[in-house]
Amino acid sequence: MANTVNYATQFEKQLRQKYKRECLSDDLTTEKVKFINAKTVKIPYIELGGFKDHGRNGGFNRQNAKNNFMTFTLQHDRDVEYFIDTEDVDESNLALSAANITNTFEEEHAIPERDCYNFSKIYSEYKTRLSGTVDNTALTTANVLTQYDSYMKQMDEDEVPEEGRLLYVTPTVNDLIKNAENVQKVFSLNAGGNGFMRAVRSLDDVKIRKIPSVRMKTSYNYTDGCTPGVSAKQINMILVHPKSVISCDKHAYIKLWAPGTHTQGDGYLYQLRKYWDLFLIDTRAQGVKINAESEE
Repeated sequence: MANTVNYATQFEKQLRQKYKRECLSDDLTTEKVKFINAKTVKIPYIELGGFKDHGRNGGFNRQNAKNNFMTFTLQHDRDVEYFIDTEDVDESNLALSAANITNTFEEEHAIPERDCYNFSKIYSEYKTRLSGTVDNTALTTANVLTQYDSYMKQMDEDEVPEEGRLLYVTPTVNDLIKNAENVQKVFSLNAGGNGFMRAVRSLDDVKIRKIPSVRMKTSYNYTDGCTPGVSAKQINMILVHPKSVISCDKHAYIKLWAPGTHTQGDGYLYQLRKYWDLFLIDTRAQGVKINAESEE
């Protein structure tokens, strides 16, 4: 039993490292979030009146200071369980070992679903709950930088911090950026000295993250795993400042029950649960710009 506990604890740490390395939306995760009850996040904000002309006959202009809260309730609570018969582990030459099952599940299901949920939730929050306008312009090498510049300009006008902005794009849009008209490119020899590095990793100091198209759909079906919704459209590009997003983990659980430590049968019982959600902050919606296929 001690070895089982040690294994689960050790692997949980490895999974956290795996998420940071392979989860493409991990930059949006909010590290410090306070829950006011089992599943509610409460974000404070303040509304203040501005300056008024000073009168030189004494006294000051008193304005109102209003304190309020935005509350968000987590909903995405997921779990999975696998039972592997003791002989199946042995007869598969350990291919069905708990380590292999866990690693495969994370790579093929858990991590992709995290990205799919996060990007589609940004889309739905922005368009539906906050009534934001999604840009449906068809992107080409001739206009991709123009569209990007318009997003950046609007964020500048809305006083969104310049530092920290992130640009998430599909591989197709990433190619458009690399081959965009009038773009100034700097080529450098790679470490081997026998080729050129053409990767575009940032644009105007904004970090670019290339996301597989299947992880950037407008909606998903979570009945069995995570698959694009029937009417899902393609999200092409998301420009976002992380301070506009609350992406929080409420609970994570991983457990390997060895034969004899449970009552489900003669075999290994593997259980995994993840409980998280993502929200856009109402007063910071200016920090999000989206280009996607039209739903009309």
